[in-house]
Amino acid sequence: MIARTPAGAHSTRFQRRPIVLVTHSYYEEDPRVRRQAEAILGSGRPVDVIALRRPGDGPDGEVAGVHVRRLDVQRHQGAGLGTYLAEYLAFFVRVGLTLVRAYSRRRYALVQVATLPDWLVFAAMPLRLVGVPVLLDLHESMPDFFRSRFPRAAHPAVHRLLRIAERASIAAASHSLTVNDALRDRLVGLGVAADRVTVVRNTPSLARFDPDAQAPRPFMADGMLRLVYAGALTPTYELDVAVRAVAAITARRPDLRVHLDLYGRGDSRPLLETLAEELGVADRLTFHGRIPIEDVPAAIARADIGLAPTRRDPFTDSSLSTKILEYAAMRRAAVATRLPLVEDTFPAGTIATYAPGEADDLASRILDLVDDPVARDQAIMAAATLVTTMSWDRDATAYLALLDRFARDH
Repeated sequence: MIARTPAGAHSTRFQRRPIVLVTHSYYEEDPRVRRQAEAILGSGRPVDVIALRRPGDGPDGEVAGVHVRRLDVQRHQGAGLGTYLAEYLAFFVRVGLTLVRAYSRRRYALVQVATLPDWLVFAAMPLRLVGVPVLLDLHESMPDFFRSRFPRAAHPAVHRLLRIAERASIAAASHSLTVNDALRDRLVGLGVAADRVTVVRNTPSLARFDPDAQAPRPFMADGMLRLVYAGALTPTYELDVAVRAVAAITARRPDLRVHLDLYGRGDSRPLLETLAEELGVADRLTFHGRIPIEDVPAAIARADIGLAPTRRDPFTDSSLSTKILEYAAMRRAAVATRLPLVEDTFPAGTIATYAPGEADDLASRILDLVDDPVARDQAIMAAATLVTTMSWDRDATAYLALLDRFARDH
């Protein structure tokens, strides 16, 4: 059951109607939706979340005070297109039914739907028809994501159809959010009115990514160069390049002990394990699997350099890896793929970048950080200063103001 507002509650928290967030993800593993839900709750407004259900989880739960309704649908990462569509449709139907049933009790002030897919917003249309505002939070460009993830099915006609669906989804919502200026500019360029889209950046919480809360580790304190990656193990991220870079470092500097810790799951893992075996560096990699969001800061703190390798294509040209900001917040040097938004966001002297797909270049940038401690420390401090201007602690204020602008409390 979706949480009920306690009878007779008179605190500020319950003077305003609740907001419900819908996400086709596991809530516990979705940093952006978790930050949003916790910010809403912290503002004194009740919040519900409707999400996927992991095996072993109950249908209802509470995470840091947020009520989560988990629908009986699981992710099939790395599956074929037909499986993805079946998963999307199953979740769509269940979301629509859940919202209608819950509204009679909760009288939501607003519904926010996170993508992907864009058309999940239509599951909230029954509430929209009775006057409940609906916000669409566009995490990514679905047409570009589809072309990147399913290249064999990416026919131009399919791309046009997905663009039509994207425009229809935006038109159906009261307002839309997106994560950066590049995605907003793309939508405006496609004909979406500029005043219909607001940027709410995908930035880390400095309260969570607090280096002072972790045990300090001087650079290569144990004589080992520890590299870290915390994120999905999918083709979007060129982790094969990272594995090849480890092999290149090993060949160039036989006396340099190097190890790469990978935290996350995804369909690329078997290929990465095979590649590491072929290159003779399997003993220099550890696949830790998915870890709770709360444990990510400690994993970064145990490392020396954070990696953010991303395969470049039209989809990633309008993306910025939050991992880079997390590394900066934790006072760790970072090396990222040289993408347009990365270069626009991080000035020279803050992070190191390498040419997309070039393992030797990635290896060189890592070794530069090893060999020049003065430049490394200066970059760490410059990136840490920058991230204070790009944190959720700041962006949450604008996000909550936007919700209050659209929420129907009367």
